[in-house]
Amino acid sequence: MGHKAPELFASPEAIEQAVGRVASEISQQYPDGVVLVSVLKGSLPFLADLVRAVDITVEVDFLALSRFAADSGRVRLVKDLDCDVTGRQVVLVEDIVDTGLSLAYLMGELRRRSAASVAVAALLNRSARRILPLEPDHVGFEAPDEFFLGYGLDWAGRYRNLDRLVIGDPDLLADDPDAYVSMLY
Repeated sequence: MGHKAPELFASPEAIEQAVGRVASEISQQYPDGVVLVSVLKGSLPFLADLVRAVDITVEVDFLALSRFAADSGRVRLVKDLDCDVTGRQVVLVEDIVDTGLSLAYLMGELRRRSAASVAVAALLNRSARRILPLEPDHVGFEAPDEFFLGYGLDWAGRYRNLDRLVIGDPDLLADDPDAYVSMLY
């Protein structure tokens, strides 16, 4: 029996337009430069394209968080910044903002480090799942309450390298993580 094909959400061209719009917003807001902080791993393609699209001076750094601890809603840093953000304009680059819990943690951490400002650029803003009332400052796409793959978003490490965003079925992927490989590559 064949699998239902994933649904295209954003083509490479639509992603390029969204990245260009977000890069323009960031360039206008921070004409004197900014530190772009990528939240690994999912935001890496978005960050790479943003860095090439902005027309200001940027420094790039990376953070990584653990998964939420079971029944606690807590995360921890597993990869910290290498640069000092004291007095600097910082834009967190996220693949997707859902509940806002990770975002609140990261924004608080950067503010504790005395960043002059902390803004958020999200490829996808899935506000239907929001628990904390946080909204990204720069949004590539408003996202429905669906499961996304591609352009950095994965299932068990697969599909991150797609040049587009698709909506997939997590139940199908739980049964067969490679269910979409032959359809998407």
